[in-house]
Amino acid sequence: MIYYLIEFLDELVFGLTDAAWPSIRGDLHLTYAQIGILLSVPGMIANIIEPFLFILGDIWKRRVIILMGGVLFTLSMILTATSQNFAWLMLAFILFNPSSGAFVALSQGALMDTDETRHEQNMARWTSAGSLGVFLGPLLLGGLITLGFGWRAGFWALGSFSILILLAAFRSISPTAKTHAEFPSISIFFENMRSAFSALKDLTVLRWLILLEFSDLMIDVLYSFLALYFVDVAGVTPASAAFAVAIWTGVGLLGDILLIPLVERVKGLDYLRVSIVLELVLFPAFLLVHLFWLKLVLLGLLGFFNSGWYAILKANLFSSLPGKTGAALALDNVSGMFGKLIPFAIGLAAQAFGLGAAIWLLIGGPIVLLIGLPRKYIKSD
Repeated sequence: MIYYLIEFLDELVFGLTDAAWPSIRGDLHLTYAQIGILLSVPGMIANIIEPFLFILGDIWKRRVIILMGGVLFTLSMILTATSQNFAWLMLAFILFNPSSGAFVALSQGALMDTDETRHEQNMARWTSAGSLGVFLGPLLLGGLITLGFGWRAGFWALGSFSILILLAAFRSISPTAKTHAEFPSISIFFENMRSAFSALKDLTVLRWLILLEFSDLMIDVLYSFLALYFVDVAGVTPASAAFAVAIWTGVGLLGDILLIPLVERVKGLDYLRVSIVLELVLFPAFLLVHLFWLKLVLLGLLGFFNSGWYAILKANLFSSLPGKTGAALALDNVSGMFGKLIPFAIGLAAQAFGLGAAIWLLIGGPIVLLIGLPRKYIKSD
């Protein structure tokens, strides 16, 4: 299905980008603080823009928004490939984030609308498609470097692939039953916006939003700093760091694939509770050991047992707002305003105290999840 292919592309970009940070930093002479800004500010800007796109996707031509997002997504790849300094790369990232929201997040919402009784199962498949992209991203970068190319060639390749997927989306995505031919009036748009944000009064919705943000500390935030951690703290070469990232993503992919049959038999939150406890043990052990091979083993276990966190929590958010996928995406983005500050804070802490000390802050993620998960399984009507 085209929606899974779009998610695969998005995470392929994510996987290649994060594995390329040591090379990008060296080529563009970036500091930790600048990397923190690049990982935070573009996302925060997107968090302001994307809620309007998501609400519009509920009441107007979602297909048009997805395809326009795909065009800008492709353009951002070209800008990244040609960037020469911090400001240029910042511009590329600022364009990438909201275009990814329109292209990818609205595709996720469209997938959720195909069957509202199977949110966890479809999210597990969506996450597996993304994990495959994250896994292949560092391998693509490593292959290009081995062949004598650099990180820029990777983004040129991603831009070309994006064009192909955009053409496939143009042919495959049809208008939804909700689609209105006329662009909504300002009053109708803001009435839907008001209705969406009124859901923040629902403590169940608020719970899933908070848990989603804190779960990301042990997923995307850790992944964003992983290559830098291995180079600057563990003291390995960039090639060895890329291998470590591949271990993380490969084992995570295995976990996400195994999650698909698991959620057919086991309640997602029951699995989540067990995996959180395991992560609380594994993460400190990973940071404390010095042997490279043992770090790799513990890293693989970390990647395996955080599989499903995003899928299960996001599925519960969608289920708490039945028939309002655009509203769920919009609220997730607003809560992401807080989440996008975290990489910036980690970058500042690393600049001041070293990355080895700053990385310990990520343990707050599983701690908050352990405290915040409902004691009983909650299933929305």
